Amino acid sequence: MNLNITGHHLEVTPAIREYVETKLARVSGHFDHVIDVKVTLSVEKLVQKAEATVHVPGNDLHVACSDENLYSAIDLLADKLDRQVLKHKEKQANHHKENGAVKHQQLAE
Repeated sequence: MNLNITGHHLEVTPAIREYVETKLARVSGHFDHVIDVKVTLSVEKLVQKAEATVHVPGNDLHVACSDENLYSAIDLLADKLDRQVLKHKEKQANHHKENGAVKHQQLAE
């Protein structure tokens, strides 16, 4: 997983970088096929924003969160991203079971 962290009107310190990496490690633990992640951290007046775009095979997932504290915005971002990745993973799973549906079963005579 390639991780790209940028700051807009904000300097990305090693502590913030490490915090983002540990929070997003959970995402790669749920879904192994994450190609790259782009995280943008920004400050707008009194609101701290965290945005992430995750590139997975067949789709791009985008999440944006804002809060008064940057670390809590990153926490919210990780939670939302985790839910979206799990939803994408379930959609990719094959739900067709052999002879599982009623219309595919043979009529007993």
